[in-house]
Amino acid sequence: MIPVQGYEGRKVAVLGLGRSGLAVAQALAAGGAEALLWDDSPEARAKAELAGLQLTDLTRDRALDGVTALVVSPGIPHLYPAPHKIIARALEIGVPVDNDIGLFFRSWATADWDRFEQMPKVVAVTGSNGKSTTTALIHHILEVAGRPTQMGGNIGRGVFDLDPAVDGEVVVLELSSYQTDLARALTPDVAVFTNLSPDHLDRHGGIGGYFAAKRRLFAEGGPDRAVIGVDEVEGRYLANQLSEGVADDRVIRVSSGQKLDDAGWAVFARKGFLAEWRRGKQVASIDLRAVKGLPGAHNHQNACAAYAAVRTLGLAPKLIEDAFHSFDGLPHRSQMVGERGGVRFVNDSKATNVDSAAKALQAFPKIRWIAGGLGKEGGIAALAPFLDSVVKAYLIGHSARDFALQIGQTPHEICETMERAVARAAEEAQPGETVLLAPAAASFDQYPNFEKRGDDFTARVKALIGG
Repeated sequence: MIPVQGYEGRKVAVLGLGRSGLAVAQALAAGGAEALLWDDSPEARAKAELAGLQLTDLTRDRALDGVTALVVSPGIPHLYPAPHKIIARALEIGVPVDNDIGLFFRSWATADWDRFEQMPKVVAVTGSNGKSTTTALIHHILEVAGRPTQMGGNIGRGVFDLDPAVDGEVVVLELSSYQTDLARALTPDVAVFTNLSPDHLDRHGGIGGYFAAKRRLFAEGGPDRAVIGVDEVEGRYLANQLSEGVADDRVIRVSSGQKLDDAGWAVFARKGFLAEWRRGKQVASIDLRAVKGLPGAHNHQNACAAYAAVRTLGLAPKLIEDAFHSFDGLPHRSQMVGERGGVRFVNDSKATNVDSAAKALQAFPKIRWIAGGLGKEGGIAALAPFLDSVVKAYLIGHSARDFALQIGQTPHEICETMERAVARAAEEAQPGETVLLAPAAASFDQYPNFEKRGDDFTARVKALIGG
């Protein structure tokens, strides 16, 4: 645990007692603060009390009197579509509102660092798609290199569940827009922006607010190095704002598909090959086609971002290449589940929106596509340009029939359940084809989350093929 610094002897209110809220409560207590805890959910309050924590009803009049700060869990809206009533009260009376990420950056460095030979660093990764894979890949490369490293934030452990830093350690954080939007302190050493596509728009008041939340990591964080995906206009704009000119190698531009040989420092992938260019010259190249844990152009973009991030930390290209080959990928993100008779089975249950499903559909040549669930606004009509690789679709869940109307002449079958979809796809698949779960929809009609949906797919595949 990392104790919170700067609030010793003060009252700090904590709203939301999920994983991050409970960790903050313990870290505040370890730092000598008095934590006033509340959650709107009776179940969450009961769980906190069972853990021996004392609650304070923050909804009462004057409950925030004498409070130095209000720390809010990521899922609680603080601005759009409307602030939570406790947050609204804090805004009215001038109580600073923060989150665990802001407290982490205030508390990470300690007096112990004066004895270190090499200062610890933070690499922070944000973006719409690929940030979990990029974060995990950076962490994996550092482990292979023998560097002390921890991973947390929006993946793995909460930031206050991490251990205090050791000499030369690198902490790799995945940060969502909910986290970067509110954090009062953001000071990463290296910041990574993967890409941008519409998501969480109600929470951010539109695409501009969503991008502004991501941009805070760079504009207010002031990283020493910024790794920026430039395949969308927002990334190009961000890179332009952070750079003093073409030769400024504090900004590393990253692309999957574009050749970036006229920037000061760039890493890009084309036709399955990653290339690093500096000052107009190619300095390294890696063949990504044989890296099983990173299939498809979207994963090649993740590879470029991770490569660039660890290059800023001094790692050699050959070591990075070796680490790529030992990376198994993350569960539910283009995860290879198994193979039988020349047919591959891939779990991309995390593809919950059209953009991420499109990337999955471009990763394989002949696809038996399992899709559906609780469809999002706009459906999947935008996937039409990416359906040429689909041999047949097997549609499940609440939106199965709506999806069937939106995929044109693509052969399809209404399967309703995962059990039937996996069985039918496996029965009809031919050698060289891929049975791909890329739902393009939320899971909540049939599963509590996308992980459970992916677990169901994986279990049914393994029951069919063994293993």
